[in-house]
Amino acid sequence: MSDLVCTIDRNQIKVGEGTTILQAAEKNGIRIPTLCYSPELKPIGVCRVCLVEVEGSRTLVAACHTPVTMGMIVHTRSPKVLETRKTIIELLLTAHNGSCVTDPHAGQCLLHQLASEMEVSPPRFEVSEPRYYPPEEGNPYLRRDLSKCILCRRCVGACDEIAGKRVLSVACRGFQSKIVIDLNGPLKKEVCKDCGLCIRYCPTGALSAV
Repeated sequence: MSDLVCTIDRNQIKVGEGTTILQAAEKNGIRIPTLCYSPELKPIGVCRVCLVEVEGSRTLVAACHTPVTMGMIVHTRSPKVLETRKTIIELLLTAHNGSCVTDPHAGQCLLHQLASEMEVSPPRFEVSEPRYYPPEEGNPYLRRDLSKCILCRRCVGACDEIAGKRVLSVACRGFQSKIVIDLNGPLKKEVCKDCGLCIRYCPTGALSAV
C-alpha cells in the first residue's frame, strides 16, 4: 500500500491509503473538533462540526469520513471554517434544550464544552416549537431525555455496531427527527437492558444511568 503525502495547516504529512483527514490530523497533533465521531464507530459525518477546507473543493468537507488524497492541502482553522463551525454549534444549541447554563454538571456536555471553546454566543435563531420531550424514567437501568439529544447517532452506532442489539434508530424528518426504540415504543426493561453502552457514547447527557 503506497503512502500519500498531504498538507494540513502547512504541515506536510505522510499517511497510508484510506486514512481520513481527521485521522491524519490526530496522528500529527492537529486537533479537529468532533461531536458525532468516535474512533470505535463507523464515521457518518452528520454533525458537521469537523468541517475543514480543502483547496480545490467547492464546499467544506467533513474530516471524519473524507479520505486523504495525494497532494491534498487542508486548512482546519481558516476564517471560513471557524465561522461555519460556530454557526453549526449555534444551530445545535438552538435545538438542544439541555440545562447547560444552570446545570452544575454542564462540563460533561460535549456540546457545551465546544460552545465555550469556540466562544459561541446564545443562539440567535428562534424556534416556533421547541423540541421538548418529557424524560423517560420507566427503565431500571437507563434514563432518557430526548430534549438534550442532538441526533449525533452515536448511541445508534454503539447499540448496532458494538452491542449488536439494533434497538435504536432514527425516525421522522427535519426538526421532528428523533432517536426511537424499536417502532417508537417506550423504554422498557424487556427492550433495553443493562449494557450501558449507549450512555458511554452520548455526548450531551441525553442518556444517563439510573
